[in-house]
Amino acid sequence: MSSTQYHTRSAILFIIFNRPDTTEKVFGQIRLTQPRRLYITADGPREDSQDDKRLCQLTRDVVKKVDWPCEVKTLFKEANAGCKHGVSAALDWFFDQEDEGIVLEDDCLPANSFFKFCDDLLEKYRDDHRVRHITGCNLQFGRKWGDGNYYFSNRVHVWGWASWKRVWREYDLNLDKYDADGVREAMLNIYGDDVVADAWTNIFIDQKAGKTNSWAYPLDFANFFNNGLVIIPNENLISNIGFGSGGTHTLTEESIYANIPFGELDEIKHPAFMVPQKQADLSIINRDFDIAIRRRKQNAWHRRLKRWFKSALSPLK
Repeated sequence: MSSTQYHTRSAILFIIFNRPDTTEKVFGQIRLTQPRRLYITADGPREDSQDDKRLCQLTRDVVKKVDWPCEVKTLFKEANAGCKHGVSAALDWFFDQEDEGIVLEDDCLPANSFFKFCDDLLEKYRDDHRVRHITGCNLQFGRKWGDGNYYFSNRVHVWGWASWKRVWREYDLNLDKYDADGVREAMLNIYGDDVVADAWTNIFIDQKAGKTNSWAYPLDFANFFNNGLVIIPNENLISNIGFGSGGTHTLTEESIYANIPFGELDEIKHPAFMVPQKQADLSIINRDFDIAIRRRKQNAWHRRLKRWFKSALSPLK
């Protein structure tokens, strides 16, 4: 896979909102790869934001600069739907028209080789229903997993990704198919860790109750509950350039995930075994969910409970 200009074969969905600066940079990478089919969707301005109307229009003006042979379809909303409903509706619109494709948000800056990585693996695993998701995002900070230049995971990452209609049609935004009773056991079966299982169960409960504004967590759970495999490159191919006050979920510029440099892949070397690298997942989960702190608190609670029982059952003197 060469780092020179590559023209992508897959359709691309580009999700934008009110950030003309980051949109310009990501659109520049899309322009280099010259997709033949480009879908562009934009949420509407928020009523409580004085700047949104102007910024949303400036952002939409950026993507008018398609200057290569391309079929462009747009879905520009007048009213604001929010992250959860806006993005999920955009993906419904895209996969209603395409059997597979690449998805980029306006703050996910892709390497040139990201596009060919997605193209080739969309084709290779098109009919292999064990594989449900391809991502360009690697959060391992240089650590490599397996014997290929990508590895398999159980955890979905959505900073630059690709998938198939066969997967998206099983998406369940409100998690209506599931209840909390079996979630902890399912997560325990996947990762074999009580504290990790509890953390994901709490996320499920909050998502189900509408306490989170995330369209991505339901995609995580769909993958978990279908025992799906996610492809993750051993070289990071996406840099999230959106951390800061303008972000929805990425507000802290000091985050270790902000502006991680991307590299390039010159070729694809497939791993010998199609098994998930669970320790790779756990390295991220442990970091993001403060599992060590949770474990210490849980152990401290268990010790206090044990001392209480011991005291309560001791014979009176």
